[in-house]
Amino acid sequence: MAKGLEKGLVQIYTGNGKGKTTASLGLAFRAAGHDFRVYVMQFMKGQTIYGELEAARRVGTNLTIEQVGREAFVSRQPTAEDRRLATEALARARQLTSSGDYDLVVLDELNCAVDYGLIPVADVKELICAKAPHTELVLTGRNAHPELIELADLVTEMREIKHYYPSGQQARQGIEF
Repeated sequence: MAKGLEKGLVQIYTGNGKGKTTASLGLAFRAAGHDFRVYVMQFMKGQTIYGELEAARRVGTNLTIEQVGREAFVSRQPTAEDRRLATEALARARQLTSSGDYDLVVLDELNCAVDYGLIPVADVKELICAKAPHTELVLTGRNAHPELIELADLVTEMREIKHYYPSGQQARQGIEF
């Protein structure tokens, strides 16, 4: 196995523009290509068959992608079941980030889970503080909480300038999912 990181940092990809998950997956595939152990946990994605799930299977054992939550997308009025599933997923994420077993952990859409009230920001701050020293941690999703931004080492905001959805263009397999 390749030598991992001496010091893992915390990255946040946020903003209203497209590309937060895509950027984190690019990092995940790059890290897996260097023989890093990578775990991606996708919050609030429903159980849609995204192309990255099949790509991860093809990469092999270095890259795992898991979708957590119920099959439907979470609305702005999350249910008790949504909160329970998010809490359970965060507990597993805490174990993944603190175990030292992974070089990179991506918690995709975790910022949205906090914004929707599924997970308290204090619990995410605790997860960040408890991560293994060599584990790189990436949090994605819109509306990153200011307290998480303060803890991060790198924050990138994706800003929408123009998008094709308002003109009626639907999400396309292989591009948006």
